[in-house]
Amino acid sequence: MLKTSELFDLTHTLALPLLKGTTYPWEALDGISEFIRNLGKALSPDEYDHPKDDVWIAKDATVYPTAFIGAPCIIGHKTEVRHCAFIRGSALIGDNAVIGNSTELKNCILFDGVQVPHYNYVGDSILGYKSHLGAGAVTSNVKSDKTPVSVRNGGEILSTGRKKMGAMVGDGVEVGCNSVLNPGTILGRGARVYPLSRVRGTVPEKHIFKDADHIVPLKEK
Repeated sequence: MLKTSELFDLTHTLALPLLKGTTYPWEALDGISEFIRNLGKALSPDEYDHPKDDVWIAKDATVYPTAFIGAPCIIGHKTEVRHCAFIRGSALIGDNAVIGNSTELKNCILFDGVQVPHYNYVGDSILGYKSHLGAGAVTSNVKSDKTPVSVRNGGEILSTGRKKMGAMVGDGVEVGCNSVLNPGTILGRGARVYPLSRVRGTVPEKHIFKDADHIVPLKEK
């Protein structure tokens, strides 16, 4: 459940060439900046504006005047970047996404349809197709002791070798308001996280995280 192919449908991101060569998605984090710069040069000027070096914004995207767009960055078709959003750079944002007021992005990939609409922080993370962070939900990307981040999956511990890594959030995940995804969190496809949660480790596909001791399967509708 930790592998790129198990978490994401790569047809819903321009990052497909970067991600398809990985076993685990966090392996792509070091390559985001260079990938954006190379990809941006190949984008059609009929579809994308190029307002400054290493920034490409789809002509049908909406970027509010108080938003900050740092380089390198690509913003996809029909995406909305709202007031006071802070895109620090190295952000590849897909189509039909919502980047909310006061939301901050840094070194991340957001697939198509991702919503981070209110006061979110997404750093050194990948958010899958149509995933959603509730208001105030954030990814924490550095451990307090500054040691490399490990991913925990049951009794298995897998070192990423990275000082900075937030969360790998699978397709269709819903994260409740004011939750914190601790460094190295993995949320499987269709997982749900209760509001005000502190998530660490792995939540399996189609499970609900109520608290660390209560991670239960979603009931079939």
